[in-house]
Amino acid sequence: MADDLRLGLNLGYWQRNADDATEVVLTAERLGYESVWTAEAYGSDAFTPLAWYGARTSRIKLGTSVAQLSARPPVTTAMTAMTLDHLTGGRLVLGVGASGPQVVEGWYGQPFAAPLARTREYVEIMRKVWRREEPVTSPGPHYPLPLPGGLGKPLKLITHPLRPEIPVYLGAEGPKNVALAAEIGQGWLPLFAFPEKIEAMYGDALSGAKPGFDIAAMVMVVVTGDLRAALDGVKMMLTLYIGGMGAKTRNFHADIIGRMGYAEQARRIQELYLAGRRDEAFAAIPDELADGIALLGPLGRIRERLELWRRSPVTTLLVMGPRDEPTLRAVRDLVLG
Repeated sequence: MADDLRLGLNLGYWQRNADDATEVVLTAERLGYESVWTAEAYGSDAFTPLAWYGARTSRIKLGTSVAQLSARPPVTTAMTAMTLDHLTGGRLVLGVGASGPQVVEGWYGQPFAAPLARTREYVEIMRKVWRREEPVTSPGPHYPLPLPGGLGKPLKLITHPLRPEIPVYLGAEGPKNVALAAEIGQGWLPLFAFPEKIEAMYGDALSGAKPGFDIAAMVMVVVTGDLRAALDGVKMMLTLYIGGMGAKTRNFHADIIGRMGYAEQARRIQELYLAGRRDEAFAAIPDELADGIALLGPLGRIRERLELWRRSPVTTLLVMGPRDEPTLRAVRDLVLG
């Protein structure tokens, strides 16, 4: 349980048409939000917007949720993280994740193999880079350094990092990946969290977490008198993720919804979506699922439902949706008191 929830703002992907959220980030910083986060899939990258916002702020932490492993070799991510951490005075929180086979194979042209082993190896290499204890080597098999049989030699990072231990969070959905986050990371970034079900779904996986381990859940927040419209907004998002954000035979988002107790619905939603029957897929999503993973409705209702999150293992709420100052302030008051 986390009686004292921390609060961050998740901006998601940077969008076209000059989506400059600088004023939103400045407002969040002024109101006491601890962190701001950006994402990437196969559009905008996660680091460039953070650099933009980091140059305009002074206190708020800057998080990636998440930087995809297949987008960059581990030393590239380590260099980018080190540079951004230096430029912003030690404010980076590096969230990384394996993504899924559709993106890894379809966008990056790489095989989606052994995601757990790749993640472990990736993080180990980044930490070797930041610590600068010796030239970086890795036996592989996923990221061997130096390349076997080539002319390369082990190298050491030229620039001294501001911090030799940049916090690493893992974006994870499966129990084994969550267990890996608890073992090697400083935090876990769940995309869909149903607070009453987290302990049953992930209790064993989280049992190895060290003190201070941060469960930073991404939560859609819609302050409105029209609960029906808010539920439909969450259901629209779930329709895409359950139905189309993954291959038919391997969709991690559908899997997690199944583990929440909606396996048959997830199967049906994906089936309808892939058949082009998206309105029916939308209608097949239970209201209780949309309501369970979000905070929706008037402030009084959100205040009541916030207690479910306080009684859960979640330690940080990364709210998605609020952009105007009155709503950011109201959410701040509800969460932080």
